[in-house]
Amino acid sequence: MIRLPPLTRRILARRGIAGEAALDEFLDPSLSRLARPGDLPGISAAVDETIPFLASGRKIVVFGDYDCDGVCASAILVKTLSALGADASAFVPDRAAEGYGMNAKSVARMLREHPGVALAITVDNGVNAVDEVAALVARGIHVIVTDHHLPGATLPGCTVVNPKVAAPPSLEPLCGAGVAFFFACALANEARARGMYSGGSLGGAPLVLAGLATVTDIMPLVGQNRIIVSESLKYFGRFAPAGLRELHQRAARTGAKKMCARDYAFLLGPRLNAAGRMASATEALELVLCDDREKARERACAVDRLNTERKTAEKAMVDAAAAKISAGALAQVIELEDGNPGVAGIVASKILEATGVPVCIVVDGRGSARAPEGYNLPKAFAHASSALERFGGHAAAGGFSVKAGRLDEFRRLFAEACGLQRAAAGPSAPEYDLEVAAEELDIETVGSFRLLEPFGVGNPEPVFMMRGKKLCDLRRMGDRHLCFTVDGVRAVWWGQGEKLDEIGRLASGADILFSARISEYGGDHVEFDVSGVAPATES
Repeated sequence: MIRLPPLTRRILARRGIAGEAALDEFLDPSLSRLARPGDLPGISAAVDETIPFLASGRKIVVFGDYDCDGVCASAILVKTLSALGADASAFVPDRAAEGYGMNAKSVARMLREHPGVALAITVDNGVNAVDEVAALVARGIHVIVTDHHLPGATLPGCTVVNPKVAAPPSLEPLCGAGVAFFFACALANEARARGMYSGGSLGGAPLVLAGLATVTDIMPLVGQNRIIVSESLKYFGRFAPAGLRELHQRAARTGAKKMCARDYAFLLGPRLNAAGRMASATEALELVLCDDREKARERACAVDRLNTERKTAEKAMVDAAAAKISAGALAQVIELEDGNPGVAGIVASKILEATGVPVCIVVDGRGSARAPEGYNLPKAFAHASSALERFGGHAAAGGFSVKAGRLDEFRRLFAEACGLQRAAAGPSAPEYDLEVAAEELDIETVGSFRLLEPFGVGNPEPVFMMRGKKLCDLRRMGDRHLCFTVDGVRAVWWGQGEKLDEIGRLASGADILFSARISEYGGDHVEFDVSGVAPATES
């Protein structure tokens, strides 16, 4: 058993992780604890249906999606199928021209570009494509659906692998690439068992891609997802495709360092998503599939340029959306006359940060939504379905199309649904883990927080509260940041330099919210990363 400081044990206990068995499992997110692929319902049937296509050489198309999850899931299956000898290629819908998943437009183009397709395997989509699957089957094309989105009342008439349909609770939070990873592992195991493959392990690159997609798709980092992400980060340098390594080097602009979930969330994920938002997700897919160093460098540069374009479009749209925020609304449904629909999801996230309520950004009748923890967007969309052409997604993120002339109706019904969900959820959870004294956060204790990584949704970085503290040496750090000391410990509030005067009025006694980490600048020492400062209150 790993020795833990008392404060770290208190944090874990507050999160429901107590007792030696639970602590062992949480602190050892290793591949030895990964579920068996066969534990995911539908996988055995999907493998049995796919194996004959490997042997016969009939054409297989992996039908993906244009976001990072869909791109990674597509690459996982194409890499695995190709290594097993299949004639496999990927198809990714065009976000602007076709929209999400299997629909009449995207299926028609898939058939044009891949004549002779005998097997279509969806990844990160398909569970609601009942009519489209039926049409493909009627043409004599075998279909397997792998997905992680919430199903409708009727499932497609084919084998479905989706943890939202049926799965043990530990597998339910998988993203699309996580499902593809388990499917790929099951395929490789079966091919080896049947003597169809005798090469080395195929799991390295798929593991890295599944971890990246899990973080980028905002999946909870608990249970199986925690294992996938932790091991993905550990083996990134060894198994990541050349294109992904090149993109990370370009994005990080620093020498080699230990990877963390923030690299996935803020460096790699947004860049892969930018290709689908600004041009074509095929560029991201080709980068992820690329193992040639020179080509990978060129493709990484191209994807990075698209991310720069995305940032420019995002800023203009955020400014326009911020001007339309309705004060005190239960939800924000904002229509933008100008903008790129592909960037709407990012804009929704920014407005969510500013308002704390569910947000929909609508451009040309198509919307992207983001919601804080405790809400369920598909259920809110269902409540407003009379005003929608189609909708989908998961609890925290989703998309939809509004019927012509029905935006006001959607705005009213969506806000009504969000109000009902908020009322049902009751009071919000505390915004910090524990109240502490500065002396409790010594180097050993703060260093032990690394054992809690990777941090993300469902497993956030620990946040602490200290009340009634005097803020000393308050000053700007550079132009953008705020710096002070509290009980002798240096604290930085990043990006809040303009609040110098406001916080100065509280300096004699303030409550602060912060996380703690070890800074190596000037020798190892504890430093606080501030997330909030407020007038002093009583506990």
